[in-house]
Amino acid sequence: MLMVTAVAIAWTRDLFAAVMLAGLYGLVSASFFVAMDAVDVAFTEAAVGAGITPLLLLVSLRMTGQREAASHNHPWAALAIVVVVGVLLVLGEQDMPAFGSPDAPAHQHVAPHYLQQSAAEIGIPNVVTSILASYRAFDTLGEVAVIFTACVGVLALLVSGLPPDERARPHAPHSTMEDQIILRVVGKILIPPIMLFALYVQFHGEYGPGGGFQAGVIFASAVIVYVMLFGLDAAARVMSVAWLRFAAAFGLLLYGAVGVVCLLAGERFLDYHALLPQPIAAQHTGILVIELGVGITVAAVVILLFFAFVGRLSRPALPTRHQE
Repeated sequence: MLMVTAVAIAWTRDLFAAVMLAGLYGLVSASFFVAMDAVDVAFTEAAVGAGITPLLLLVSLRMTGQREAASHNHPWAALAIVVVVGVLLVLGEQDMPAFGSPDAPAHQHVAPHYLQQSAAEIGIPNVVTSILASYRAFDTLGEVAVIFTACVGVLALLVSGLPPDERARPHAPHSTMEDQIILRVVGKILIPPIMLFALYVQFHGEYGPGGGFQAGVIFASAVIVYVMLFGLDAAARVMSVAWLRFAAAFGLLLYGAVGVVCLLAGERFLDYHALLPQPIAAQHTGILVIELGVGITVAAVVILLFFAFVGRLSRPALPTRHQE
């Protein structure tokens, strides 16, 4: 998405138009995923690539100035490191199999086992959920940890320099849509079904397209729509920043706790057979719990980031080093 935005900026030379083109690219990509029967990925791409990401980019543009402060610092060492790493990546890419090649090692060993044995070993029809939540559960735990860590880093950057009493609470002017009665009424009608659909995607991910990542961004999208229509203060009264921070950490800890329980029972980390005597029932229980942790963390992280960006708009901009 960032690469598409950079190309769009170079082509249009208009930041706002570039962001809109990037959002359109995400929407078209979601339709491609639907055509390829990858509805799980299409859910996430539509909510993140075509919805939340362009919105956060627009908010970021609103927060920044039109001119960049002049800098006399030339980080040649950083440029050299980037060039060296780029050359190594290009050289390493030469040894990789061709894109989509049926002779790739993944298509010869791992993929056939997943497709042929997942129904008997995991007992759920959605092979994608079987791979992400069971076969590669440790890898998915790392992805959730990366999401949580990125949230901590972004929040640390956004609250740096703020007074301590303003760091724990959002602050934003009243909603600019107070006179949009039709939008507010339609929003009140649509937001509950969106949240209900998020719960359906969350708890039906084993049997159809869905899972914690998709459900989290869909639920967060409903909250973002509420903020846009009724203001940040109204949303913060329903979902406080303190509870959202707790939820972001709790989802990750819930995921990791399943692995710890498996270790204490004498099995391998995230080996769900330690949870129940019946293997299939144990797989279902483990997948359900860790997917719930993923959904809680993803939803809380997206909402926290949106709260932080929108709340930052109403605060006076911090002086740059050049201005000081």
